[in-house]
Amino acid sequence: MKKLLILGMLLVSVLGVAQNEALFEQGKENYKNAKFSEAVTNWKKIVDNGQQSAELYFNLGNAHYKLNNIGPSIYYYEKALQLQPNDDDIKTNLAFAQNARIDVIEPLPKTVFSRWYKNIAGVFTYNGWAILSVIGVVLFVLFFLLYWFSISETKKRVYFTTSILSIIICIAALVMAFQTYMDYNQNKPAIIFAESTEVKSEPNMGSETAFELHEGTKVQIIGNDQNWMRIELADGKDGWMPASDLKQL
Repeated sequence: MKKLLILGMLLVSVLGVAQNEALFEQGKENYKNAKFSEAVTNWKKIVDNGQQSAELYFNLGNAHYKLNNIGPSIYYYEKALQLQPNDDDIKTNLAFAQNARIDVIEPLPKTVFSRWYKNIAGVFTYNGWAILSVIGVVLFVLFFLLYWFSISETKKRVYFTTSILSIIICIAALVMAFQTYMDYNQNKPAIIFAESTEVKSEPNMGSETAFELHEGTKVQIIGNDQNWMRIELADGKDGWMPASDLKQL
């Protein structure tokens, strides 16, 4: 019975992959023939099936851009960039789509420490920093044992110094792992999908309008209240807007 169940699951999986490949190729053919809406429909079915890839999101971004859907095009380019952050084609097309936005948000100037932290934190993911901290512990134990059992005074000094450096690396990497993990959990970017939306001072339609945003603008979600999202812009402005007017990345 177990074997039949596993075999059935494998069969469903294979059929699902085959179906997604067929939809992907059909979408490419639609795109070549300038049938951009049909291409979006086919590729969106793949996303709905639970599959994701940078290529798929990139193609969705291209198709939406051709349809002049600025919000969705930026959204899918950003999704593709999350999976392949160093891809030049994605960055270039994203820049083209961003140039079509109405809102121009000037980010707040960063301090020297903020720039330094961003550069260091970007070297690894939080998993990478955690792995580095484990390596630091292993090296510390290894070099400390070599120091303990070594007879030569010169070697003892070298092993002791190296073990101290290893534990410093371990502690620093552990701190970075926790900090980058917190940053990851707090980072909730979203793209405005509504053609225009009023950002309110409070989470209700009767409150004062703080400012207005337009399709394609990227925001950070910093809170929520039922059907309202509290958002913050790169320039420090914040307010409340309907959750239906934006889509989280």
